[in-house]
Amino acid sequence: MASLKELKGRINSVKSTQKITKAKQMVAAAKLRKAQAAAEAARPYAERLGAVMASLASKVAGAEGAPKLFAGTGKDQRHLLVVANSDKGLAGAFNSNIVRAALTKARELRAAGKDVDFYLVGRKGRAPIRRAHPQNIAQMFDTTDVREPGYAEAERIVAELMEMYEAGKFDVAHLFYSKFKSALTQEPTTLQIIPVPAPETATTSQAAVEYEPDEEEILAELLPRYLKTQVFGALLENQASEQGASMTAMDNATRNAGELINKLTIQYNRSRQAAITTELIEIIAGAEAL
Repeated sequence: MASLKELKGRINSVKSTQKITKAKQMVAAAKLRKAQAAAEAARPYAERLGAVMASLASKVAGAEGAPKLFAGTGKDQRHLLVVANSDKGLAGAFNSNIVRAALTKARELRAAGKDVDFYLVGRKGRAPIRRAHPQNIAQMFDTTDVREPGYAEAERIVAELMEMYEAGKFDVAHLFYSKFKSALTQEPTTLQIIPVPAPETATTSQAAVEYEPDEEEILAELLPRYLKTQVFGALLENQASEQGASMTAMDNATRNAGELINKLTIQYNRSRQAAITTELIEIIAGAEAL
C-alpha cells in the first residue's frame, strides 16, 4: 500500500493536471466559437459557387474543349490521398479518425489494383501513415509556421496539387478532413477534388443563355478557384472540429481527474485513520503494560 506521503503527492499531481485540462477546455471553448462561425460563414459561398459550377459543367460535359481539371486524364490508375490533419494533439480522436478513413480508402484502392500516394497536411497524421505506407509519401505540407491555416495555405496546397497533376503524378485526388457537426460530433469526410466532379446541384433550364467568353473558358478560370474554395472550406471545418474535439476531450479529462482525486482522497483518509488507530492501540497497550 502506498504511504501517506506518496498518496498526498499523487493527489497534488492530479490536481495540477486538472487545472491544466480545465484551462485548455476553456481556451478550446473560446476558440470554438470563432472557428465555428468561420466554417459556417464559408459554406454558403461554397454552395453558391457549386451551383454556378453545375450550370457551366452541364453545358461542357463531354465536350472536346473541356478543361483537364474537369475532364480528367482519362485514367484512374494513380490516386493521391490528401490527408488534412492538425499540428496539435490533445483533441481526442480527431486526427486518428481522419487517418483511419484515409488508410481504409488506401486499402480499398490497392485491393482494386490502383496505385496510391499520400499528400500530408499537418504533422499529427504523418507517423501512422508513414508506418503503414513508408514508400508512398508523395509530399508533405507544413503548417507549423502559421497560427491557423487559412486561404493563403489553401492556395499553396492547390498550387502544388495542380503542379503534380499537370506533371502526371496522379490521375485522381481525394481530400480527407473532418466536417464539423457540433462540439460532440465531427464527421470524417472524403471528397474527390481532382478531377473536379460535376456538382449534383445542376438544374435544367429552358432559358437560352449565351456566355461571353464561352463556357469552356469560363470553367477553366473558375475551376482553380472552386478547388481553392473546397480546400479552404476543409481547413476551416478542420479547425472547428479540432476545437470541438479538444473541448470535449479536456472536459472528459477534467471530470476523470476529479473522480481520481476523490478516490485518492478516500484512500488517503482511510490510510491516515488506520495509522492513527494503530498509534492509539500502541499507546494504550504500552500504558496497560506499565
